[in-house]
Amino acid sequence: GVVEACLLHMLRRRAAGFLRSDKVAALFTKVGKTCAIAGDLCRKVQELQQQVESRKNQPNGQEPLRRQGSTTSKTPVLTPQAIKHIWVRTALIEKVLDKIVQYIVDNCSKYYEKEALLADPVCGPILASLLVGPCALEYTKLKTADHYWSDPSADELVQRHRIHGAHGRQDSPSKRPALGIRKRHSSGSASEDRCAASAREYVESLHQNSRTHLLYGKNNVLVQPKDDLEAIPGYLSLHQSADSLTLKWTPNQLMNGTLGDSE
Repeated sequence: GVVEACLLHMLRRRAAGFLRSDKVAALFTKVGKTCAIAGDLCRKVQELQQQVESRKNQPNGQEPLRRQGSTTSKTPVLTPQAIKHIWVRTALIEKVLDKIVQYIVDNCSKYYEKEALLADPVCGPILASLLVGPCALEYTKLKTADHYWSDPSADELVQRHRIHGAHGRQDSPSKRPALGIRKRHSSGSASEDRCAASAREYVESLHQNSRTHLLYGKNNVLVQPKDDLEAIPGYLSLHQSADSLTLKWTPNQLMNGTLGDSE
């Protein structure tokens, strides 16, 4: 959506098309007449759009039968958000978005007014350069809204860490290293230092998932559950999601795997 906003900023009417409601499609189609990469992209997007339309027109009872008979030609399932941004999205997955934007920047006088973002001698090339990184990634396993990771409990995270760390520790595979990083003398082994570093990374990444962003984390934060109980040290973390801030706290005993029968 942000890339589309940049592409549409002060786009000339002639480039956007007088009667077309999809200005981005009009721009890419016009660029595709002189840019071979954009021309290939136009053909791929048109094929995707045709497949989506044929899927909509397919009777509900025939779709499972068609899939059973042919597993090689699967019609891609695109969400409404993906269809809305299908041009930029397809260019990103095909790793050509940066090249197309660079071509538009180099020929900006054909498509944009003088005050446009992409016509700016500094901002235009910067936008094209920023897109090089995302275009270098592999988007073979795109997440949908139904496949976000759930936020596992601290106990589950500890169990995962034990299983993962059991291969690297021969002396005590069932007990994971303490999370506190101790100062070691010169006689300390390199394996112990690696375990300490691994424990620290584990703390820093606790409660991370694809829907929330870890803003802050601190260990040994004291929390008093009840007035008659003494304060308990634990790991405090602040997370940001799309619409809220969440504060989480996990007891050190649970994270160290030494909670036992305690309440």
